[in-house]
Amino acid sequence: MPTAAITPTRMVLNQLKGRLKTATRGHKLLKDKRDELMRQFMEIVKRNRELRARVEQGLTEAFAAMTVAGAIMSPEMLEQALLYPRQKVELGLGYQNIMSVNVPAFDFKTEEVEPGDMYPYGFAQTSGELDDALAKLFQVFSDMLELAQVEKSMQLLAQEIEKTRRRVNALEYVMIPGMQENIKYISMKLEENDLSTKVRLMKVKDMVLQQAHNYQY
Repeated sequence: MPTAAITPTRMVLNQLKGRLKTATRGHKLLKDKRDELMRQFMEIVKRNRELRARVEQGLTEAFAAMTVAGAIMSPEMLEQALLYPRQKVELGLGYQNIMSVNVPAFDFKTEEVEPGDMYPYGFAQTSGELDDALAKLFQVFSDMLELAQVEKSMQLLAQEIEKTRRRVNALEYVMIPGMQENIKYISMKLEENDLSTKVRLMKVKDMVLQQAHNYQY
């Protein structure tokens, strides 16, 4: 049965065949896009795991060093040591296109008031553990930024994969079968009409021969 009320004509049949061809080609392209999105997604998931492990390890070490520094130094001295930073950080935001999905691309650069000096304090009144904590935080910062970029990319790609999957399923299980059913229905109707026309023509031929020559066919 046809999926909708349609007129069984050859023009409609040709139109449906053209739409079916386009839908089939679009279905293949969408499947290829979905598969490539999945490949890219799995690579980003792998990168996310690596970064998360490194960030967690780096933060654990930094917090441990900071805890030791806090135990050695008084809270006032620790606050005073970190009160006036000597570095400025500029964060840039761009975009990278992955299979028509714009994912964020972060970058940052630091500007030091005194070149080569990342510590905002003198070493006489502070502990070495505080130096270690700041060094580890500085090392892990770029990984944290990339981790944020990767996790946002995963979210956007997952949304696009789901959207593409729904389109593929709609074409594969609804639109293409519906058009194929309509084409089959119209083709059968046209064959029936052609057969009926041939039968009528044969009857007309018999009537004409019988009337003209009193000939029974």
